[in-house]
Amino acid sequence: MNKFFLLTGSFLGFLGVGIGAFGAHALHPMLETAGRVDTFETGVKYMFYHAIALVLVGILSKEFPVKLIKLSGNFFLFGVLIFSGSLFLICFTGINVFGAVAPIGGTLMIAGWAMLFWSVLKGR
Repeated sequence: MNKFFLLTGSFLGFLGVGIGAFGAHALHPMLETAGRVDTFETGVKYMFYHAIALVLVGILSKEFPVKLIKLSGNFFLFGVLIFSGSLFLICFTGINVFGAVAPIGGTLMIAGWAMLFWSVLKGR
């Protein structure tokens, strides 16, 4: 097992709950006024999906000890930081130019899933 990815995935899950709850309650009026509720929810949603993916990578790394599985975890981590982070920055600052960065994060997350697939396919 890869403890780093297990811890990172767990932490992102923790953050997702906290940020999601904060957004749903304390920030909701501000997000609604700015028309950014959907943007915020998308950031939280993808953070959760990839928190689970990181835990999965942490567990699967024992069964499939190939370098590509670590690469998939790194892609997931940096992808969610860039993708969700840019969406949160748009919500909190109102600066839409951060949206230009989101596709980089999305591409990294897609690459993470492709690397996970390839890791399991190539296996031991």
